Amino acid sequence: MIPAFYISVAVTLPVMKTYTYRVPDHLQAVCSPGMRVLVPFGRRRVTGYILERQDSCDGFEAKKILDVLDDHPLFPESEISFFKWISDYYIHPLGDVIKTALPSGFDRHDVSCVFVTQQGQDRLHDSGVTPGEKQVLEFVLQRESCTLKQLKKSSKNISLNALVRKMEKQGLIMVSAVLKKDGAMIKKEKFILPGRGVKTPVRMSKKREKLLALVKEKKEISLTGLKVHIPTAPALIKPLADAGYLKIILRQVFRDPLGDPVEPDTPPALTPEQECAVKQVETKSGPGFYAYLLSGITGSGKTEVYMRLVWDVIKKGKNAIVLVPEISLISQTERRFRARFGERIAVIHSSLTQGELLDQWRKIALKTVNIVIGARSAVFSPFENIGVIIVDEEHDASYKQETGLRYNARDLAVVRGKLEACPVILGSATPSLQSYQNVVVKRFEELKLKTRINRYPLPEITLVDLKKYKDGKGEDRIITPELRKAIRICLDTGNQALIFLNRRGFATFPVCLDCGKGLACQYCDVTMTFHKGYNEYRCHLCGYSRPLNIKCPSCGSKKIKPLGFGTEKVESMMKVLFPDARLARMDQDSTAKKGATLKILKNIRNRNVDIIVGTQMLAKGHDFPSITLVGVICADLSLSLPDFRAGERTFQLLAQVAGRAGRGDTPGRVIMQTYNPEHFIIEAARKQDFLEFFHNEAPFRKALMYPPFSRMIQLKMSGTDVAKVKAYAASVAEVLNALLDTQDYQRSLVQILGPIEASIQKISSRFRWQILVKSPSSALINHLIKAMMDHPKAAPKSGIRLIVDVDPYSLM
Repeated sequence: MIPAFYISVAVTLPVMKTYTYRVPDHLQAVCSPGMRVLVPFGRRRVTGYILERQDSCDGFEAKKILDVLDDHPLFPESEISFFKWISDYYIHPLGDVIKTALPSGFDRHDVSCVFVTQQGQDRLHDSGVTPGEKQVLEFVLQRESCTLKQLKKSSKNISLNALVRKMEKQGLIMVSAVLKKDGAMIKKEKFILPGRGVKTPVRMSKKREKLLALVKEKKEISLTGLKVHIPTAPALIKPLADAGYLKIILRQVFRDPLGDPVEPDTPPALTPEQECAVKQVETKSGPGFYAYLLSGITGSGKTEVYMRLVWDVIKKGKNAIVLVPEISLISQTERRFRARFGERIAVIHSSLTQGELLDQWRKIALKTVNIVIGARSAVFSPFENIGVIIVDEEHDASYKQETGLRYNARDLAVVRGKLEACPVILGSATPSLQSYQNVVVKRFEELKLKTRINRYPLPEITLVDLKKYKDGKGEDRIITPELRKAIRICLDTGNQALIFLNRRGFATFPVCLDCGKGLACQYCDVTMTFHKGYNEYRCHLCGYSRPLNIKCPSCGSKKIKPLGFGTEKVESMMKVLFPDARLARMDQDSTAKKGATLKILKNIRNRNVDIIVGTQMLAKGHDFPSITLVGVICADLSLSLPDFRAGERTFQLLAQVAGRAGRGDTPGRVIMQTYNPEHFIIEAARKQDFLEFFHNEAPFRKALMYPPFSRMIQLKMSGTDVAKVKAYAASVAEVLNALLDTQDYQRSLVQILGPIEASIQKISSRFRWQILVKSPSSALINHLIKAMMDHPKAAPKSGIRLIVDVDPYSLM
């Protein structure tokens, strides 16, 4: 008798365990780790991922898998241990970890769909039908069918579930499971080849003759390529193929998300510092893991060091992953890498369509490329034999995922490097305290670049005390005379100016002149922002909007004055002050459409813009030699936020944006406007001195046992009933303290802060509470939180959501 074939499967459901399934005989030859399978789970069918083969099912009867969904593994078997580590460390279901790692659309599962029966259609106009039943029947009939989720979202009936069950029993509707298929599919295209022999002669027109001649010349051409020469080709090829003149085949093609063609470059000579950094890594690049912090001032040539290291591993037949924090930076990095390495590059980021993302993933899995450049999700690239992992601008907050699986791609890059036994390079002009502390304790090795390329000097930074202009009129309080004069000199010399303000919109504090109250969001505890481009007030947290002519919700007055300022207002002021200048604004609003970011960056690079007003999107990594002036409108905006990283973020942002100036032949200048010119963070940013900042900031963190001197987990509780959320938060804290009391040795090593209301108490109608758990030992608090989640008293009540955020980046 042939032994049964069992597999371990991680399902895409919120469950921490894996499950054993039996593989039917006809599917055994096509099952491999890394493939998706469709499996029964309770009364549903869901997607699962094959982890490994098992010899037995531990004495119970295993269910059979229903189907294998892939023709090749989506990720290599070597990556499974990486996924398991992530699941354990971030306390997140393994199936959901893998689902997050893969391109969106790779998920098949049953969804409950509602259909109206014939009896329901007959009853619709019956006088005996209730208003609630009528509403359900009309909503479903308008769409022929709908999912139960869509029906719930459309209805304000709080007892809709009971109504649906009642109508199903009465035979008015039918609820059944329908398999939801993949959101993205492989793209196939028709290719045209010469036929093997004419079966039936056809009349030859000039277009047909031209088409046949073209196919004969090319020997093989895609239908898309044929349409460039003959627009009516789709209608011409079928009769010619039927007659035997042509042969049509379908072939998989890859959608191309890369930009315009790039001219190949010649590697420049390395500076002595760059050469030293490259040699330091290459001499240790034998088998084994090494972590390096490449700390170089802005404009010191870190990207060239990355490319030399990548070239070294490519020559050895290995692969490279390059992480870049912002999508806007990926374009610049991709262009430089394509100029050096040609088309053996895949690009992964969230601006790609599902189809483009699927194609890039398949190119990596099929080993047709050996370099991946992308945002945080690129850390999951299905590479084997990785030679180097590079994280550019490693300090950046964008590497932290703030929804679903809350991972930090920088940290995962180090973990993956360790598992793959390859070097990891973290690069930044303003390293995170976490990374630099790892240098101090010898976990990382530091590589230093102290001078700019071509010996260009760092920009001269001038602080302007805004307190001098607090009683000033008009634009002087926003654009001081010093900044205005510097912009005029910059424009007159034919250079570009970057004006930085990390706050979008036109007016950030609309206030009622009669009652004095701010115009707050109906669903969040924040004031709304006036956006002149859309002529409405918007909430930046939930997206809720109000028209410009809104009355004050408190007193009914129409006298609402938009106070405060954002990038839109600064842009409009610049148009008035410098009518001869060409302006561009780069923030979340101006880059909302696909391709808008690249268009703005291209205009800056081609010098079609004189003044660029922007948020932090422009502050990091960009290399524009013609920008010789950077103006910081208000350096203090993020300095006093209720978050232990507020100072660190402020220093990094100011130092990075200052580094955009003077990257060409003309020396740069920075005008930094501030209310706190004496603050050590502002002073360190003025000097571009990371070590001064580190030595001032680190003692505060250590005294209060904040990262990097401890590990932290944030528990976020939210719900629509404020009393229930508060009670649940207290219950979770009680369980945590009780668990600590049972193990006395842990009490001195663990701090529990809270429960307390979050800084922003309500977002999207959900009231928010939080608890912070800190300890020098990550294993200790990880074990404590897992024990808490298994405790029945800590199970989330109806309508309450519990989020576990390991190593939180923001406490807001």
